[in-house]
Amino acid sequence: MTLSIITINFNNFDGLKKTVESVVNQTYRDLEYIIVDGASTDGGAEYVKQMSTQSYSFPLTCISEKDTGIYNAMNKGIKKAKGEYLLFLNSGDFLIAPDVIERVFEQALIADIVCARTNVSDKGSVIWVSPLLQQISLSTLYFNGIPHQATFIRRSLFEKYGLYREDFRYNSDTDFWYKAIVLGDATTQGVDVITTDYNLDGVSASDSHNETFINEHNQILSQGFLPKVIPDYNKWRSERCIYHKYSWIEQHKCLQKCLNIYQRICKHLK
Repeated sequence: MTLSIITINFNNFDGLKKTVESVVNQTYRDLEYIIVDGASTDGGAEYVKQMSTQSYSFPLTCISEKDTGIYNAMNKGIKKAKGEYLLFLNSGDFLIAPDVIERVFEQALIADIVCARTNVSDKGSVIWVSPLLQQISLSTLYFNGIPHQATFIRRSLFEKYGLYREDFRYNSDTDFWYKAIVLGDATTQGVDVITTDYNLDGVSASDSHNETFINEHNQILSQGFLPKVIPDYNKWRSERCIYHKYSWIEQHKCLQKCLNIYQRICKHLK
């Protein structure tokens, strides 16, 4: 089995149907599909149960039971998966065309983490397209992150670096990227195929600036390994904070010119 697609869902019936339809219609067949529903009460649980009674051209595993959160559900999917690569396509996100998985696996995939591209949509309209990540660096993870709904992860990495942290609500995938790529020796590869539509209505998108999200991210960065990776990390981080305070000046060219003139005047008066 080359690929395991894992979809987690809780009370997002319409989004789940859209996601499932995009997977079932794929032309690529060397895959299995795993749906993990958190005992939804909006019809999702019944939909998943009905799917489990039908036959498909690929293996299908359906789970509908209570969980303790997003990453608990994702870990359930990982434990069931048999594919060489895993793709997490959560309810509401969908594969944009029937041949996108086939187009990804037509490439010579040699890396542990293969990053394709994704559309980012809001209220049904695409507002941004993720860039091609030819090389994933520390700055990529820190400032931009990796679109997990378009990223194919070698399953063995979860055996090597552990499953997702279930004490985090938002940033366990970020924690995993740091462990596998920064601390570990996981290889990465970019594939120039737009595979997925990522819906900004999701919980991690809408809550990305709340206190819990920020605290989790700070906890990841305070684990002690980043200063070891970058000797002047703390200095760089403090300078970055200072830069952010004054970065608004760059947006006002006239103000910049006035400040430059003022600086020259002050030097002349001295």
